[in-house]
Amino acid sequence: MDNNYILQSKIQTQKAQEIIQKLNIIGIWEASGATINLIGSLKLGLLAKHRDIDFHIYTPSLNVMESFGIISKICNHPQIKKCEFTNLSHTDEHCFEWHLWYEDNEQNLWQIDMIQILQGTKYEGYFENIMQKILHEMTALQKQTILKLKYETPDDVKISGIEYYKAVIQDNIQTLDELLQWRKKQNFSGIIDW
Repeated sequence: MDNNYILQSKIQTQKAQEIIQKLNIIGIWEASGATINLIGSLKLGLLAKHRDIDFHIYTPSLNVMESFGIISKICNHPQIKKCEFTNLSHTDEHCFEWHLWYEDNEQNLWQIDMIQILQGTKYEGYFENIMQKILHEMTALQKQTILKLKYETPDDVKISGIEYYKAVIQDNIQTLDELLQWRKKQNFSGIIDW
């Protein structure tokens, strides 16, 4: 197994952590009274070529004006180039979705997803629990395989992180061809469970 994938992932992880610090994302949300948790590939040590940073944020209410106020502090940084907002507060997800794009010093765009979820609703802690299960079950060899597959996936093929994790950890998928064949047999719609 090529350890180059692990090295590349470590470099990406360090860059992501620097962006989080530079934007003071955690500090800004915590100052508002929110609970903020890192999730996704960065949390799992599986960040590959797709530059994304994912947070779930929990607040006792979903107030559009307050949320925009918090996001404006993060967007005030000159390297934030774009911001999108989706109001899903009246759905089963009870959340606001924030998507920011940060341009690093090499002109690479990083997507920062911040999902603000109403405390006490269905998805509070849901994805954090999935992250813990993956971390508990994933072996070092499976981690290497997941990173290899992520780096080998063509840029125009969109595969969510949890698909890689389910394929490798639960079904022992080893190659990109096996992964693509495996995906054809799955019936994923909406949020993928673990």
